[in-house]
Amino acid sequence: MMRILIAEDEQTSRQILTMLLEKWGYEVMATADGNEAWAELQRDDAPQLAILDWLMPGLDGIEVIQKVRASERSDDTYLLLLTGMTEQEDVVRGLQSGADDYVTKPYDRAELKARLGVGARVIQLRNALHTRVSELQKALDHIKTLQGIIPICMHCHKIRNDEESWQRIETYIEHHSEAEFSHGLCPECLEKYYPEDDEEESESAA
Repeated sequence: MMRILIAEDEQTSRQILTMLLEKWGYEVMATADGNEAWAELQRDDAPQLAILDWLMPGLDGIEVIQKVRASERSDDTYLLLLTGMTEQEDVVRGLQSGADDYVTKPYDRAELKARLGVGARVIQLRNALHTRVSELQKALDHIKTLQGIIPICMHCHKIRNDEESWQRIETYIEHHSEAEFSHGLCPECLEKYYPEDDEEESESAA
């Protein structure tokens, strides 16, 4: 269930809006003025969706929106401005203040429900994106990458490191990545360096 904050100073309007939103499946947190709304929106567990009346005691809806947009929660909160001010310049001012959407009073219930649905989808997409970014960052934090041209001796295969000294290739790779090495012998090296063991294995096989 998505949580939603409403800020409406007129008690009857606040109660009607609360009942309507609960009927649509939202968990409602109702506040009576802009100061209460701003206090709730600063909480760590604040709703990510909010309906703010423009004209309220204390902070008005525009001022609450501007404070949210100036805060660390700016990208986490979808703000819908609700007002009886219907002039085009009022709509433009409301959106320019940082509101994500604007609904005029008296609002059409079907329109309000649809606009809240858009807000809910935007929030879900944002949350999914934040989760994905966090997962990728955690993955990057555990990965060291080898990049660029690596100077390697053509005979002993040691690698020149950033301190201009030479290291065994496995030491260099272990230091610059998450790789770990286990040692074994390829058939060519077994024949070259341990010919006796190779002969014994051949006789055993015979």
